[in-house]
Amino acid sequence: MRPNPIPPKPGQESVWDYPRPPRLEDTDSHIQVIFNGVTIADTRRAERVLETSHPPTYYIPPEDIQQDYLIPSPRTTFCEWKGQGTYYHLAVGNRRIDNVAWYYPDPTPAFASLKGYVAFYAAPMDACYVNGEKVQPQPGQFYGGWITSNIVGPFKGIPGSAGW
Repeated sequence: MRPNPIPPKPGQESVWDYPRPPRLEDTDSHIQVIFNGVTIADTRRAERVLETSHPPTYYIPPEDIQQDYLIPSPRTTFCEWKGQGTYYHLAVGNRRIDNVAWYYPDPTPAFASLKGYVAFYAAPMDACYVNGEKVQPQPGQFYGGWITSNIVGPFKGIPGSAGW
């Protein structure tokens, strides 16, 4: 059952206008990830994945990430579109979060440009920003989309959305 999409206002995007299978696109938006007072990632060279019912997921080039704070995790998952994902833990000072970031070491051909790029869950961070706006995390414990004021839903991950 498809929900009633919120009509986008000028300058907004509806997640219900995003495609399935998802689309990958370059973005020059200013993306920042901050944890335990440290800027972990800062880029204007991210890629974003747009998929029906999901807010964008931002993937950051590894050279724009403070790699010293990432710890490889044994966790893996599988995406039917992107392939096998591998996770990182994040540790800064006395704080650590397990399985908070993921990447695709060998993505499918359609998502080949994502190879090695890293996405972060927003909820456990001090803050994640898109063009200076603090994002809200996508609802649910599995999804990694970032919600900003120019993105409207409803979003996959809210109660009752499992069948979308």
